Amino acid sequence: MSQSRTLSVGMDVHKDSLTVAYVAQDSGAAVVSLGTIGTRQCDLDKLIRPPQAKSKQLVCVDEAGPCGSWLYRYLLNKGYLCWVVAPSCMPTKAGDRVKTDRRDAMPLARRMRSGDLTPVSVPAVADEASRDLRRAREDTLRDLKAATLRLQAC
Repeated sequence: MSQSRTLSVGMDVHKDSLTVAYVAQDSGAAVVSLGTIGTRQCDLDKLIRPPQAKSKQLVCVDEAGPCGSWLYRYLLNKGYLCWVVAPSCMPTKAGDRVKTDRRDAMPLARRMRSGDLTPVSVPAVADEASRDLRRAREDTLRDLKAATLRLQAC
């Protein structure tokens, strides 16, 4: 295989696993599934190494979700271009309801190559911390109100 300028890497991220597929920028190139690994950073480094040897630039794409922010920040710190896309913006065929990790990662890579995806902004660490604090405060106030009503009912 000749060395392509850009590889599009699609990733499906979960709490315990990371499924990766990549496709070369060349027209007619097939999507290659690299499989599933753990979510440790050393596992990710081992998985990214083979595609990196085949191309000068990697463009990674991931669906937005509760598990993807760390991956986005890690890949940016390593010097890779990384996009996060909204799952609602992913076009799906009518009746295509089978959801597997491999079937999520491969279309991400394919659509990244074709330019059909639009990235969303990822909140900074400070923004996420303030959002978590606000949610914790709201939960505490809701619990306090419920406890007060229970006490008054007695």
